[in-house]
Amino acid sequence: MKKLTAASIALCMATLMGCSSSDDEEELVLPEIVNQFETDVVWQESIGNGVEHYFSRLTPAIYKDRVFVASRDGDIEALSLENGDTIWETDIRENSTFWPWEADISAKLSGGILQAYGKLFIGSEHGYLVALDRDTGDIAWRKKVPGEVLASPAAGDGLIFVNLGSGKLLALHPDTGEERWSHEQEVPPLTLRGQSSPTVANGGVLIGLETGKLSVLISDSGYSAWSAEIATPKGSSEFERLVDVDTRPVVSGPYAYAIAYNGNLAAVDIRSGNVVWKREYSSYREISMDVQTIYVVDSDGVVYALDKTSGIERWSQPALRGWYLTGPAVAGNYLALGDQEGNLHWLNKESGELVSREDFDSSGFFIEPIVADDKLILYTRDGEVSAVNIPN
Repeated sequence: MKKLTAASIALCMATLMGCSSSDDEEELVLPEIVNQFETDVVWQESIGNGVEHYFSRLTPAIYKDRVFVASRDGDIEALSLENGDTIWETDIRENSTFWPWEADISAKLSGGILQAYGKLFIGSEHGYLVALDRDTGDIAWRKKVPGEVLASPAAGDGLIFVNLGSGKLLALHPDTGEERWSHEQEVPPLTLRGQSSPTVANGGVLIGLETGKLSVLISDSGYSAWSAEIATPKGSSEFERLVDVDTRPVVSGPYAYAIAYNGNLAAVDIRSGNVVWKREYSSYREISMDVQTIYVVDSDGVVYALDKTSGIERWSQPALRGWYLTGPAVAGNYLALGDQEGNLHWLNKESGELVSREDFDSSGFFIEPIVADDKLILYTRDGEVSAVNIPN
């Protein structure tokens, strides 16, 4: 099974379209704006070497007044949400009798962080899931799993659910890591680098598949309940037929929402699996929503707002096309998104207007901002963690 990163996709697309000469090339330039407000940075800290240039879904987790952050190498820290002070820190490589690699070699942490049941759960490209005590950072258990952990696990119904690069979904006991059931999904010969994080709702586990489908399994048994088609593979080449649903399904009311690369954004009835509406959008970034609206960043970097009930487009913002944006975070009256050069963009969520921009770290953002009370937590590739106030 081959996996493509977003950068590989961009290179493939450039190859397919042909390369222009240097005289004809247009430098990517951010649109000029007059900031309506300045981004208020509360604190900044650094966590190891971050994730560097590697693909990663190491998203910070929030619990009460703490922020949990991990680096790819194996550093995990609990920080104060108020001031960024370190509460505890753990390097999971230090106990060489516990881990099958030396302390100076990367643990290749790649999927997480999930906080649930008094623990933190983080997975690695080595095919391990590790559980840490949330209050102390002590390692509770680790488990070898049959595949890379490239997406954050999910919690619900007394279990931890882990989606693996091998196509298997595991249900584990949170206290011991004991496997309760496993379910194997079909995996095409070529897929995007990454997997959908599961979502647990109404006694089921929702998961996006590389085959373009949204699937639901019964959470206590792993039996399949239904499968809905979000996208259909088209074209003659494997690249053209990529239809991965790599984002976490979002459940709101009676519907589950999912989006596919080279495919569609769809609303699916969570009880029956019937597709309520489907709109042609392509993305591998997480979607977000508020009471009435879904917010999407498509594969090109265009930002959209759509009505949650009908799928009708409310506005689009193409000014950041080509900037490899993160998924959007709904932050008060605004959307917050990062780009690959380390710029944080604020959009008016009612109109899509670009209202402010702040330059952070040139290593760039790789995961969406995280909302924590009245703050936004940002994480860049070189390990810079920032807390900024959400503007009124």
